[in-house]
Amino acid sequence: MREVVKAIVADDHPLMAQATKQLLEQIEGIEVIDIASNGQKCLELVEQHHPDLVFLDYQLPDRVGTDVAAQIKAIYPEIHIVIFTGVDVSALTDVFLELQVSAVISKGTRHITIQHVIGCILENYIVMPRPVLQALKGKGLSTQTSELTEEEVLIMSLIIKGATLEQIATQIHISKRSVDNYQRRIYGKLGVKTRVEALEAFVKSKYYSDIREDL
Repeated sequence: MREVVKAIVADDHPLMAQATKQLLEQIEGIEVIDIASNGQKCLELVEQHHPDLVFLDYQLPDRVGTDVAAQIKAIYPEIHIVIFTGVDVSALTDVFLELQVSAVISKGTRHITIQHVIGCILENYIVMPRPVLQALKGKGLSTQTSELTEEEVLIMSLIIKGATLEQIATQIHISKRSVDNYQRRIYGKLGVKTRVEALEAFVKSKYYSDIREDL
C-alpha cells in the first residue's frame, strides 16, 4: 500500500480549488492538507507542510505558476508540481522542462485522465499534453535557430529601451529571477553570451523589424 501523499492546491477560484481538492482526494493515498489562494500563500504552505505534491494554477493573482514552481523547486526539488491551466502554455515547454515540472494539465481535462496523470507522476513519469510537446518539434540541438517566444521578444524590446531586470519584472508582473531565466534562454537562442551581443543580434533579427515602429 502506497504511503499517504500530502498535497497542496493553489487556485484563486474557491469553487475550482474545492473541486480540485475533492478530485485529488478520490485518488487512493492522497490527502489534500491545505488550499492556497495565491502564490505567496502557496510558498508559505509548502514551507510549513513540506508536501509531496503541489497542484498549481498557472495564473494566480500575485504571480505566474512558473515563478512559484521555480521558488519551490529551488528549495524542495523532490516535490512534484502539476501546472493546472486554462490558457495555452505551449510556448513555455522548455521552461517547464527546465523546472522539472511533473505534469501540465488543462482545466478541461476529464477527471479520470487527471487521476491517471497523478498516478504516473507519483511513479516519477513526466506528463505533458500533446500540444505542449509539439512545441519542441523542429528544435534541433543548436539553439541559435530556435524561435523567440512573444514573452522573449517583449523582454528584448524592453531591454533595448534601457529597462533594468527589476523594471522589466515590474512591468510584466513576474519576478526578477524569472526575467533572468528568460534572459539566459534568449542568449542561448541568439547564440550569444552578453547583453551587448544579444542587443546586436536582436537588432539584426526579424523580430526587431516587426516591433521597430512600436519602439
